[in-house]
Amino acid sequence: MKLNSIKPAEGAKHAKRRVGRGIGSGLGKTAGRGHKGQKSRTGGFHKVGFEGGQMPLQRRLPKRGFVSLTKADTAHVRTSELLQVTSDVIDLLALKEAKVVPASAKSVKVYLSGDLTRAVSVQGLLLSKGARAAVEAAGGKIVE
Repeated sequence: MKLNSIKPAEGAKHAKRRVGRGIGSGLGKTAGRGHKGQKSRTGGFHKVGFEGGQMPLQRRLPKRGFVSLTKADTAHVRTSELLQVTSDVIDLLALKEAKVVPASAKSVKVYLSGDLTRAVSVQGLLLSKGARAAVEAAGGKIVE
């Protein structure tokens, strides 16, 4: 095979649609925009959700529920991922250094998923009931 003999597969390349280039192109005269009206004119588009001056749906419907601003700050860690940390005391800083949680995390919750084979001391982390039981079963301790 030579570099000058490489070609795209048959049918992979096709001519670009040439809008407004005469009757033969199939998109001449009005160039696929129809006749008159705002959308036929240059710059004749409006914002998404605009309903011609009528109160838009997203403003007619009431706000609902609660959106937590701190939800993104809490990282989730599996019990099996605790083994990636080499230090005996596992806290937020140790998890960040081991790159188990992102640097932006402000708190961590540990969930039961996978096996915990060695005894670890967990300090200042949130734990689910299952994760708490797994840490204690492995001979570890939890410091609040």
